Amino acid sequence: MPKTGKNDHARKNELPSTLQRSDQKAQDTFAKTYDSAMDSYDGDESRAARTAFASLKHSYEKVGDHWEPKEESGPSDDRAAEGLSSDKPTAGGVDANASKEHLYRRARELDIKGRSTMTKDELVHALQKANDAATRKARES
Repeated sequence: MPKTGKNDHARKNELPSTLQRSDQKAQDTFAKTYDSAMDSYDGDESRAARTAFASLKHSYEKVGDHWEPKEESGPSDDRAAEGLSSDKPTAGGVDANASKEHLYRRARELDIKGRSTMTKDELVHALQKANDAATRKARES
């Protein structure tokens, strides 16, 4: 099923819940990339979804239960930078390539305890956990 409607915008009910709570541009980025990838990859939904999320993560980062624009576009983690053949783990939408200061600000927004003593890698991991928890909570509502 196409993710983009006749008005050239995302069909909100066709999107993952985290995108339904995100701005229109994030929704459209995901939907248009997904639809294009479905054509390119002969209807392979899994590959189209991975491609759409990769495209989204280039400009957006996951913050809690939704996606927000990144300060600078680019790969969000080592896996994104290396591509599909990478064996490195994904940061799950956290912009792991952002500065430690940026990650600290995001951790403060999400009220992550102990953030002031965390390393950059620990902040990334804590943000992933907080994002996952916020998404679970939002889906239960």
